[in-house]
Amino acid sequence: MDWFEVLSENYLVAGGAPLHFLDRIAERYPVAMHGVSLSIGGSDELDRDYLRELRKLADRIQPRLVSDHLCWTGIDGAQLHDLLPLPQTEEAVNHVAARLRQVQDALARPLLLENVSSYLRFAHSTLSEWDFMVAVAEQADCGLLLDVNNVYVNSVNHGFDAHRYLDALPPRRVKQIHLAGHSRSADGALLIDTHDQPVAEAVWSLYEYAVRRFGPVPVMIERDDRIPPLAELLDELDRARRIVGSLALAA
Repeated sequence: MDWFEVLSENYLVAGGAPLHFLDRIAERYPVAMHGVSLSIGGSDELDRDYLRELRKLADRIQPRLVSDHLCWTGIDGAQLHDLLPLPQTEEAVNHVAARLRQVQDALARPLLLENVSSYLRFAHSTLSEWDFMVAVAEQADCGLLLDVNNVYVNSVNHGFDAHRYLDALPPRRVKQIHLAGHSRSADGALLIDTHDQPVAEAVWSLYEYAVRRFGPVPVMIERDDRIPPLAELLDELDRARRIVGSLALAA
């Protein structure tokens, strides 16, 4: 392993074995913190208690990167336990960017925002998904965590060119990449970001395109269910390394 990504919410505790082992890992490897509860696009006030705990963890383990998702996750204090897409409008850009500046101030470090998968489109959206991402990043001066699988899933579900999406992202903003597998819905109409399959060939191809554009930024392969033997996961990791290595040699 070259580095580790941890789910931030699993370690927002005062002590215990998980935090003990995370400390040991952070002493030996670079670590990235990845959250799922920020709800940066939500209408509720930012959770200051959550931000204080997140800052405390970041100060403790000194992560190289801290990230969450460009989404909303609940309303009126109720968590929906999903990463829900936002309408892609100038109003939403302003709303997210203002909140994100507050978050980065509270954490005293930059935050990366990750693009999420989506299965519907808002009728009143006025921006493409990629223009929305770039506008938020530029206005808030934040980095991006590019989920290549989500770009591919959304390109199939919504009928856009995935390469055009990547071409629109400023290379200086992309600091990390996620890869994952997906499944098809029971009726065959949609691709679903399930994290329970190997990385698809089309996603590997798109990843190679991303590396050509953004360079060898840190990449992680997500697998949350139907976990295969470790050797199979390491094979995927080696494939990602080979792609980066082959492009470096070609350059």
